[in-house]
Amino acid sequence: MSAVVPETTTANLVEVTHLKKWFPIRGGILSRVVANVKAVNDVSFGVKKGEVLGLVGESGSGKTTVGRTILRLIEPTEGTISFQGQDITHIPKNQLRSYRRKMQIIFQDPFASLNPRMTVGDIIAEPLVIHNLEGSAQARNDRVAELLQLVGLNPDHVRRYPHEFSGGQRQRIGIARALAVRPEFIVADEPVSALDVSIQAQVVNLLQDLKEQLGLTILFIAHDLAVVEYISDRIAVMYLGKVMELAPSRDLYLKPRHPYTEALLSAIPTPDPTIKRERIVLQGDIPSPINPPSGCVFRTRCRYAIAECANTVPELKEVSPGHFKACIRDDIPGLS
Repeated sequence: MSAVVPETTTANLVEVTHLKKWFPIRGGILSRVVANVKAVNDVSFGVKKGEVLGLVGESGSGKTTVGRTILRLIEPTEGTISFQGQDITHIPKNQLRSYRRKMQIIFQDPFASLNPRMTVGDIIAEPLVIHNLEGSAQARNDRVAELLQLVGLNPDHVRRYPHEFSGGQRQRIGIARALAVRPEFIVADEPVSALDVSIQAQVVNLLQDLKEQLGLTILFIAHDLAVVEYISDRIAVMYLGKVMELAPSRDLYLKPRHPYTEALLSAIPTPDPTIKRERIVLQGDIPSPINPPSGCVFRTRCRYAIAECANTVPELKEVSPGHFKACIRDDIPGLS
């Protein structure tokens, strides 16, 4: 297990400690557990109040599972989840409702996450009804109009249906729905990956503005480091269920310390054609989370791997103030 929990302070709104989420695979006549998908395998980090923590990595790295487990949409296998200093890992679901108001999610797919049979007004008002907020129907209608205006949509469109909106507009509706109950913490689960590049910037800018305006704390999940660069205060890089590196955003981009982060950054296009950057192509596919490699899970694709990497599970250790990496090698040129 990791030796430390990075950035664990009283200023943290959310803390995740040695979190694991394994999905059992059953087989045979008796449906016994024959293997486990180790989607999240010992992850620890904190999210400070008022910050945006970017969580990045390839598809299958466990990012979405982390976000949904924090919200208790899926139950953790091991570990601790704390919100506002309160351990919410095992509290009964009937007691979770008060926390649901404070912790919301923006889903990845704006086409699938909105009920096509409900009007936009009803979709945004639904959380208000569930949590008995705003009292009268008129107060709810006023709140819906306020939210639509807040995310840059016309309040007169409350009677329209989701299919009448573009993908970017639908994601704004999803954001308005998440904000309806005035949450303190939001998990943004790849909120721009299904959108055109030109629209992605608009949605990221909107989230940045809302974060400043409403004092939100956001876990921003993405598979593209270029997307999270602008909005994130700190970034955690995941690979095969583990955090490989965690650092302030600027530090991570200027001086990555982990070979996996180095490879991800090399794939980001540079706007200046005169700048030549070495392109690091990772060989092979990400291994199966059912049977991850021994030792360091990244070693099978790492160009700096040595024999010891197969036998030692690297701890997430602090290598400079606020900068953590999970790698046993401290002698790699440019990464040490």
